[in-house]
Amino acid sequence: MNIPAELKYTKDHEWIKMVGDATALVGITDFAQSELGDLVFINLPQEGDEVTAEESFCDVESVKAVSDVMSPCTGVVEEVHTELEDEPQMLNEDPYEAWIARIRDITAYGELMTAEEYEAYIQK
Repeated sequence: MNIPAELKYTKDHEWIKMVGDATALVGITDFAQSELGDLVFINLPQEGDEVTAEESFCDVESVKAVSDVMSPCTGVVEEVHTELEDEPQMLNEDPYEAWIARIRDITAYGELMTAEEYEAYIQK
């Protein structure tokens, strides 16, 4: 299981990578994509959407189920990874390069874990 040390993680299996003082990239973890199976569709948020920590901001559909993707922070969607609309399987192939959204103006974070804490969490 790939769990990059430089990222922070949520109990809902999202990751967040700070790319500025109040800006971050957000995506789903390797664990999440492996549990979901082959992803066939993603319902992306819109640029300008306000997102709230620990609330759904988009969803992914796999051959198994539809799952909400929870935001690890409160802020505004600055950019979405539009390639995912045509190639949702990018999330399966490389979940840490296939970020879902760039969030700006972050004002709050949900409960975040280090890579070590997340690894222990998913092993429970």
